[in-house]
Amino acid sequence: MALINRAFAVEAFFIRGDRVSPQRLREFMQTGRFLLAEENGELLGCVYVELHGDAAYLGLLSVEPGRQKTGFGRRLVVAAEEFAREMGARRMDLTVVNLRTELPPFYQKLGYALAGAEPIREEMIPRVIQPCHFIRMSKPLGSAAS
Repeated sequence: MALINRAFAVEAFFIRGDRVSPQRLREFMQTGRFLLAEENGELLGCVYVELHGDAAYLGLLSVEPGRQKTGFGRRLVVAAEEFAREMGARRMDLTVVNLRTELPPFYQKLGYALAGAEPIREEMIPRVIQPCHFIRMSKPLGSAAS
């Protein structure tokens, strides 16, 4: 939880408080899985994957702030896609907040395409201090044999 909140501290300009609470983290752990990136026993990154039939959702991509822009995020996305593919998913979806303008180009370089918009999740509304919405992105995964 601490890693996720450190990684998402950059969002303080539009949302108050931590990205995840202990309760919300428990909810995530009941509905999906976290993949972890460690080096020498130190947790450096994680990503959340939730499966929905032939679609999967990628979220909470988090890299220790001092290790960002070193390839850990990209490796975590690739691992999440492979995991989802092995579990039968043929598409990976994700959302990014429109105010994080650096994120759509990052995901586009990894093969994700813009797929629409959606409102901020209801549980986030009381903490949002700037108008914003989610940008939905999607990527076909193919099959595990591909």
